Amino acid sequence: MEEDVETRKISSSFLRDHSYATEADIISTVEFNHTGELLATGDKGGRVVIFQREQESKNQPHRRGEYNVYSTFQSHEPEFDYLKSLEIEEKINKIRWLPQQNAAYFLLSTNDKTVKLWKVSERDKRPEGYNLKDEDGRLRDPSMITVLRVPVLRPMDLMVEATPRRVFANAHTYHINSISVNSDYETYMSADDLRINLWNFEITNQSFNIVDIKPANMEELTEVITAAEFHPHHCNTFVYSSSKGTIRLCDMRTAALCDRHAKFFEEPEDPSNRSFFSEIISSISDVKFSHSGRYIMTRDYLTVKVWDLNMENRPIETYQVHDYLRSKLCSLYENDCIFDKFECVWNGSDSVIMTGSYNNFFRMFDRNTKRDVTLEASRENSKPRAVLKPRKVCVGGKRRKDEISVDSLDFSKKILHTAWHPSENIIAVAATNNLYIFQDKVN
Repeated sequence: MEEDVETRKISSSFLRDHSYATEADIISTVEFNHTGELLATGDKGGRVVIFQREQESKNQPHRRGEYNVYSTFQSHEPEFDYLKSLEIEEKINKIRWLPQQNAAYFLLSTNDKTVKLWKVSERDKRPEGYNLKDEDGRLRDPSMITVLRVPVLRPMDLMVEATPRRVFANAHTYHINSISVNSDYETYMSADDLRINLWNFEITNQSFNIVDIKPANMEELTEVITAAEFHPHHCNTFVYSSSKGTIRLCDMRTAALCDRHAKFFEEPEDPSNRSFFSEIISSISDVKFSHSGRYIMTRDYLTVKVWDLNMENRPIETYQVHDYLRSKLCSLYENDCIFDKFECVWNGSDSVIMTGSYNNFFRMFDRNTKRDVTLEASRENSKPRAVLKPRKVCVGGKRRKDEISVDSLDFSKKILHTAWHPSENIIAVAATNNLYIFQDKVN
C-alpha cells in the first residue's frame, strides 16, 4: 500500500460453494497470530479453522505467502440454559492468540457465554513397545509379562491436534462481545454488555469483575459496553467503548473496580447533523489500540476515528467509510443493517487502517498520504495473482462506466471481519462464508 494502493494482488482465497453454504458457514471472526504464520477463522457453526503459511522453497521463492488449511476443530457446541430457557449459540464471537512459548500454539475462542483456551500441537512420532499394553492398546495380562521392553519413538504421518486446556464458564450474564489478552500474558479479560471480567489463565473457577455499569434499576440503563481491549504494553491499562459513542480508558492501579475512568474520549455532536438515527450510528462497534500504544482507533457506523491518548475532546483523524449511505439510513434501519458491527484493523506500522463496508467492499486509509481506496472481495477477483481494481460509488448525477450506483449496492454482502498480518502487507477479509487473502504485488 505504501508504494501504490492499486497494486494489491490476491494470493489465495478459500471459497465454499454458495449453493451448499449454510448459516453455520458464515465467518464470524478472523485473527492472525503474533508472527503471521497462522491465521484463524471462527464461524457461526462453532468451528475454528487455522491456516498455515507455506514455507519458502528454493525452486519457487515467490510462492511464499500461500495459506493452507492446517487444522480444523469444533470449538463450541450449541447449549441450552434451562434456568433462563435460552438457547446459547455456538457461534465464535472472537479468537485471540497467545504469544508462542514452545512448539505448541495456544488460542482463546469465545461464544456468547464461555471462553475456551485451546492448545494446537503437532505429532509426527508415536511411541511403540509398551510393557503393559499390546500394539492395539489393550492391557496385557501382568502374569504374561516376562521381559521389560524399552519403548521407542517411530515416525508417523504428521497429525495436528487441538485440545481444550481450560474452559472459563459461568461468569457472564450477558453476551460476551470481546476478549483481550493482557501484555503480562498471565491474564486476559472478557467483556459483555454491562460487565468486564479479568481472568488468570490458570484459574477457571473465578474471575475478577473490573467494570460493572449495570444500574440498580435496569430501566435507568442508557448505554452498553460494545468492545474492550488491553493496552499493548501497559498491563494495567485498558479501554472500552460504549453504544453512546464514548471511549473510557481505565487504570487498574487506581481501584479494584474501574468504575471511574482515567480518561474519557468523546467528540461533541454537531447539532446540524442531528437526526433520528444519530444515536444508533454513533454507537462504536470496534476499538483497537495501535501497535505503538499511542493511539486508539474506533469504528462507528459511518466513520473510523483515530484518537491520541493525550487528547480526549476530539479525534485527531476522521475517515468517512461510506458517507453516501447517509441518505439511505431509513431503509438501512428497516432492514436492520444499521445495527451491523464492523471491525477495523491497523497495519503493522500503524500507517494504514482498514475496515469493511457493503457490497463486499473494504476500505483502506493511508494516514500519511491521506489517500484512500475502495477494494472488492468477490469471486470474480478470486483468481490467484489477479490485481484488484479500485472501486468507486457514485451518489447522484451521471454514472461513469466503472462506477457502481449507490442504489445497486448489495447490503446482504458485507465485510464485517478483517485482519492484517503483523509485519507484512497481507490481509485477510471475510466476506460472508468466504475468506480472501490478499497481498501486495510480489515483483
